[in-house]
Amino acid sequence: MREVSPSGITVEVAFVTPADPIVLEIVLPKGATVDDALRCAGQDERLSSAVRSADTVGIFGQICERDRVLTGGERVEIYRDLIVDAKTARRQRAMQHSQVDA
Repeated sequence: MREVSPSGITVEVAFVTPADPIVLEIVLPKGATVDDALRCAGQDERLSSAVRSADTVGIFGQICERDRVLTGGERVEIYRDLIVDAKTARRQRAMQHSQVDA
């Protein structure tokens, strides 16, 4: 990915579905924010519902605010809500195994 000079930057917007990852490359003006990238990505029908329902977003695995200014080459990630918390799932599996062993 490259920075587009002098009028804009290129970023990616990514969302991983259970079936496939969706990654869009978007050109935005310099000074654009995460929210600007999401609005642009939301025009793609594959991402429109994900963008509308996204509570948590980040850049390269780090949660960030939507007003964060982007630089060229960054990847905005839309995070899905967890169905089950990982710690809770481990506890449930451990309880099931202990019941089987008993």
